[in-house]
Amino acid sequence: MYWTTGSGRIDLKLTKKQAGIGSHPGECQPDVEYLRTIPAIKRQLAKIDPQILRDELSEYGAWDETQLSNHDMNLTRLLWIACGDIREEN
Repeated sequence: MYWTTGSGRIDLKLTKKQAGIGSHPGECQPDVEYLRTIPAIKRQLAKIDPQILRDELSEYGAWDETQLSNHDMNLTRLLWIACGDIREEN
């Protein structure tokens, strides 16, 4: 079963198992990077407009403009947030 999560104008579909891989106690970045190699996730992330993603992430207030200028890292941030949202909601 796939779960959909969104950050305003962006939606991602992940399984609960995938969400658990990307959101857990401890360092998550290597696991989120792994998730980004999964074809279905990779396709979803490739469709995200960089400006829309920057705008959405800036609302969290966790990253400055310099950090948000890195689209690749923004995709990782978004996927990590999505994993956490799915784990919390389901």
